[in-house]
Amino acid sequence: MGKREDIMDATLELIIEEGMQSVTFPKIFKRANVGSSTFYYYYDNKEELVSELYKSVFIHMGQVIMDNYDSDQTIYQRSRCILKNMMDYGMKFPKEILFIEGYSDSPYIYEEVRNMMNPAMVEIFKIIETGQSQGIITDMDPAFCCHLIKGMVANSIRGYLGGKYPFGEEQIRQTLDACWKAIKI
Repeated sequence: MGKREDIMDATLELIIEEGMQSVTFPKIFKRANVGSSTFYYYYDNKEELVSELYKSVFIHMGQVIMDNYDSDQTIYQRSRCILKNMMDYGMKFPKEILFIEGYSDSPYIYEEVRNMMNPAMVEIFKIIETGQSQGIITDMDPAFCCHLIKGMVANSIRGYLGGKYPFGEEQIRQTLDACWKAIKI
């Protein structure tokens, strides 16, 4: 791993541990084991670093979510697969999902990065729109629909990571069922 990645990893860890406002350059330098000149070689400021980190994590999340996805399945199966993959992603990469969910609307994230789409997001919108055209999914704004189910998954994972309840197969099934019930007709 290179210094650029060390800086991003250190920043992700610090943001999750302390919150964005508490993350200072000296803390990043120390955690990443780099000097200020190395940091400024890669990044001009904190906003640039956080935006790049967000973009990297968001792209990684999209790749993981699309793993083993079959676009030939039914709307129900496709939505369930993507949501299950999102849960698996959150369990395997908890810092990343907490970062994405906690900072997707942060002013630290450049607007063009905040508004970008990854292949999973494109597919989720496609599922919603196709389901709506087939009369399977409720006729609501696709972005709202997407955020509704994505929020249910993320909050379920966040509660588990916070030690509020177990999150085994039964809770995963219940979350997937709740997501489907929230959007189906």
